[in-house]
Amino acid sequence: MAKQGNIRISSENMMPIIKKWLYSDKDIFLREIVANGVDAITKFKKLVGMGEAQEDGAEYCIKIGIDKDAKTLTVEDNGLGMTEEEVEKYITQIAFSGAADFLSKYEKAGGEGIIGHFGLGFYSAYMVSDDIEIFTKSYKADAKGVRWESDGENTYTIEECDKQDRGTKIVMHIADEEKEFLDEGRIRSLIEKYCAFMPYNIYLNYTGKDDKALNDTQPLYLKNPKDCTDEEYKEFYRKTFHDFHDPLFWIHLNMDYPFRLKGILYFPKVKSKVELERGKVKLYCNQVFIADNIKEVIPEYLLLLNGVIDCPDIPLNVSRSFLQNDRQVQKISKHITKKVADKLTGLFKTDREKFCSCWNDISVFIKLGCIKDEDFYSKVKDIIVYKDLNGEYKTLQEFVGKAEEGKTEETAEGKAEEKAEEKKEEPKEAATIYYVSDEVGQAQYISMFKNAGLNAIVCDTFIDPHFVSYLEYKETGKYKFLRIDADVDAALKAGESNADDDKALVEAFKAALKNTTIAVKAEKFKSDAIPAVINVSEFSRRFGEMNAFYGLAGADADRDMTIVINTANPAVQAFTGLDADKQKFVANQIYYMAMLSYKKLSPEEMQDFTSNNMELLNKFIG
Repeated sequence: MAKQGNIRISSENMMPIIKKWLYSDKDIFLREIVANGVDAITKFKKLVGMGEAQEDGAEYCIKIGIDKDAKTLTVEDNGLGMTEEEVEKYITQIAFSGAADFLSKYEKAGGEGIIGHFGLGFYSAYMVSDDIEIFTKSYKADAKGVRWESDGENTYTIEECDKQDRGTKIVMHIADEEKEFLDEGRIRSLIEKYCAFMPYNIYLNYTGKDDKALNDTQPLYLKNPKDCTDEEYKEFYRKTFHDFHDPLFWIHLNMDYPFRLKGILYFPKVKSKVELERGKVKLYCNQVFIADNIKEVIPEYLLLLNGVIDCPDIPLNVSRSFLQNDRQVQKISKHITKKVADKLTGLFKTDREKFCSCWNDISVFIKLGCIKDEDFYSKVKDIIVYKDLNGEYKTLQEFVGKAEEGKTEETAEGKAEEKAEEKKEEPKEAATIYYVSDEVGQAQYISMFKNAGLNAIVCDTFIDPHFVSYLEYKETGKYKFLRIDADVDAALKAGESNADDDKALVEAFKAALKNTTIAVKAEKFKSDAIPAVINVSEFSRRFGEMNAFYGLAGADADRDMTIVINTANPAVQAFTGLDADKQKFVANQIYYMAMLSYKKLSPEEMQDFTSNNMELLNKFIG
């Protein structure tokens, strides 16, 4: 016959698990003990509100004390305290939550502000302690003080004590190998990290004389946005993130339904490309720090921002260090993303000048967000701007539209006829958009473009090669992107020249080059100032850049490289009339000059180029 029984959990087996595996960082113990004190005060205040307890006029607070001689760290609260029966119930039963028990008894009072759920926080202190004492006294009439002590194994002692005041004091006897937690600076840093916004004042080594709380009980993100000034936002940013550069702008999140969410996200100023790195978004639950940069709540591309998010409804795991990845978390994440997109589109529409002035700092995260999140792309695609060769910021629609300018004005009747015929027209060919990836290195090409009355956009961040490919995919048939050095023929060609002459020129030029692998082509440019330029097909270069970005071997863009010599240039025109030695000198010098506008020369090429220049100098001097 089948038997039934209860599963038993032995504290001898449980404690090693709590000490080693429950929490990701041992310093979390201070957060847990302080949070228990916060809960005790919050519970007492709720009882006062229901008329079941009386205040004594004392300030609600948490006091932390360090005694290096005694090797103890103490955390004391003036919350509701415990009777001997409650100590036996809540402390000696591992994973029995006093918070959950309180909420079940006083369900109508609401659970706002109560943090604990799992009944394990107290035992986290054994990660750093050899022995722990509890001194507590309940708020209840005629309650007596209680002392509890255990070394964290399977035994404890409990007895009456003479504690006079309501509340609980936890005395942790710090283990010899954990002496760092007896250092005042270390404890201050932990309070700043984990307890910065807890709702009751926290004092360290309390004396009662002009003590200053170490935390901010009413952080700015809890206030109504309309009650906050720009200077308050900046000051909160400086204090929280230790960044003395003002943020570009910010988003104040303030939501009570369908979930509670408050916080501020800041867009930091990127002082250099080297500093373009992950920011810090701090996640809190009821003003208790949970973790930095939790990707389940904050999408990866938004982690370039700095911010504070407080969500009491967020589902946490048993150690309060990680999230349970459920639908609620996904809803919160989507809401945050939407608010960011709304802020960006609002700023673009209401203060475009400021939006464009911030663009260099925010463009990377916006483009990364578009690639990572199609929904985000759909919200912001029409506000993505690009700097052109004149330094003006335009959307792609505006940039392409400029090409249509210059047409003669049409009559209203003509426009009406054209509009009527639009439906009959075939789909338009994709608009070609030229772009620059390096304004300094591609200065020669930029000069040619400007002289030819052409324009291009600047795409000079690490993500732009991927982003232009993404745009071509998302806007199929609408845009075609070519780097400024990818199609000089179509952009700068002045007209056809003599085919036979060009063929002879190309053959002679190619024969004179030391680089025998590069293709040679002759075209007549609109300008005669430049003897030659380097062309690499857009596809080959992008494929090579993609492989290089991911550290892969693959297509080498240089294998598809062409030197286009300008038949309008006097040096090129005179080339076929030179003797063989001079052709070699001129051809390679033209090649080196063209290559320098495209990329660095190899050591051998640079040595040869320098030698040629010295020869020219000597001839000039002589």
